[in-house]
Amino acid sequence: MNILLLGRGKTGSLVAEVARQRGHHVEVVGAAENVACAALTAGKLSGADVVIDFTAPHCVVGHIEACVQAGKSMAVGTTGWYAEVDRIRGLVTSHGTGFIYAANFSIGVNLFLEVAKAAAAALRHKYSGQIFERHHVHKKDAPSGTALAIQRVIREASGRKSEDLEIISFREGEVVGMHEVVFDSIADSIYLCHDAKSRQGFADGAVRAAEWIVGKKGFYDFKDVWREL
Repeated sequence: MNILLLGRGKTGSLVAEVARQRGHHVEVVGAAENVACAALTAGKLSGADVVIDFTAPHCVVGHIEACVQAGKSMAVGTTGWYAEVDRIRGLVTSHGTGFIYAANFSIGVNLFLEVAKAAAAALRHKYSGQIFERHHVHKKDAPSGTALAIQRVIREASGRKSEDLEIISFREGEVVGMHEVVFDSIADSIYLCHDAKSRQGFADGAVRAAEWIVGKKGFYDFKDVWREL
């Protein structure tokens, strides 16, 4: 495939490396050359089979709008824009493109979400719950998109409100990403933890998601389709 990758950060750079290893041609566009979507011209987009976005919350919605309106399928790993999900879903549907997004493209994290979903029953049996997340000091959003996804999954599975499951965020050094769920009762405690050793899992999942979305129409959350990869 011809992939247009938006973002030259640590994860974006690894996505480019993984995509090339898998035989794809990758063109990378960084923030400096894409202010106000300046690089997302018709000419730039015309040759792309899919656009992958790993940029920042303040600019990702503009990128999505430009690419979808140009008829391009997207895989979006940037978080912090989910208040716009319903509007973006409508935009994707009206333009007949393919769109897949994730708070985290790691297969391991998505397995962790399934485990957390099953464990959510604890909240109906006199357990309290907390989510702890740790990331590097450069991460802009807190809590992380992954922590919010864990909170949402547990809330939906348990029928409890999000206020009943506090998220505590830490920003330390170069921590790639650690998420822990703790359920506590007077009888015992349950600990669930996912600790990313590197960004490799994020990059692998993002490229696989991009491969999957090409040729499809519709709006997809990666957590619902990762088993098909």
